[in-house]
Amino acid sequence: MTSPVLCPVRFEDGALRLLDQTRLPAEERWLSCRSAEEVADAIRRLAVRGAPAIGVAAAYGLALAMSSAAGDETPLERFERAAALLAATRPTAVNLGWAIDRAREAAVAHAADEPAAVASALIEVADAIVAEQRESDLRVAELGAELLEPGDRVLTHCNTGALATGGAGTAGGVIAAAWEAGRLAQVWVDETRPLLQGSRLTAWELTRAGIPFRIVTDASVGALMARGLVDRVVVGADRIAGNGDVANKIGTYTVAVLAARHGVPFYVAAPVSTIDRDAPSGDAIVIEERDADEVTHIGERPIAPAGAPAANFAFDVTPAELVAAIVTEAGVLRPPYRDSIARALTG
Repeated sequence: MTSPVLCPVRFEDGALRLLDQTRLPAEERWLSCRSAEEVADAIRRLAVRGAPAIGVAAAYGLALAMSSAAGDETPLERFERAAALLAATRPTAVNLGWAIDRAREAAVAHAADEPAAVASALIEVADAIVAEQRESDLRVAELGAELLEPGDRVLTHCNTGALATGGAGTAGGVIAAAWEAGRLAQVWVDETRPLLQGSRLTAWELTRAGIPFRIVTDASVGALMARGLVDRVVVGADRIAGNGDVANKIGTYTVAVLAARHGVPFYVAAPVSTIDRDAPSGDAIVIEERDADEVTHIGERPIAPAGAPAANFAFDVTPAELVAAIVTEAGVLRPPYRDSIARALTG
């Protein structure tokens, strides 16, 4: 939903430039990463976020790692050390591991080459992932927009626009395409506690795109639906299991339960790369737990008593039976999801 100029992940002049999303909406500040360690830090502290964008950043981070091989360390040894570092940053986002695996194939194929040649091959892989993501986003947006009707009021959770993918976005791309097609009246934007990706980032993107929206507290979802003010829900995903269970930003499960209670269709928009071939169900998905300070503070400002204990689960899992459809570039997947997901993975 943002212009291509503000694609949050760019590789320029031997450095990975990242739009620091922790600074938005107050400031558009770019980071310049020249090592895998700097990329890992940016991913860990959410300067770059969104499952597809994380995968892209990691792929470029692995290329940067080739310039810092130590002593008699081989390029492949350096690759694996950087891969382990990057893979540990966000364990729930499956695109991260998927991108690392793709890069590993190129690293192994060029294992006998000089580090510069390996780096060049890895940059080609990362560039290809970016191009594929942009194409995928456009197809997801097109297919998802067709699920909406003129006048629909759509609720979304977290941030799923260009900031999260580097392309048109997943659920955010569906929203933008529906607006352009005259199928959308308004967006309800969940604030998305504790880090406010909805009120900080999604609202920023929608403002730039000229799409009407209203920010609401996460706890408002039930009241909105009870009053008949939500026609559809469209969210993204960080990992999708083989049975259709969906891991997404914490609070998504709550939205899905309320949508089912009120008969509101609940759609998930995500690329096929977000499907985890090795996770038979949501029970197999590792849920990231982040620093409790993110719950007890807003930025550096405390909002709870000093030393108050807190739990900070970054994601939750929405059972497949609550999902009306999963929109991918391979098509709109419907229940039974084991069958439709299997076809999408093999097609």
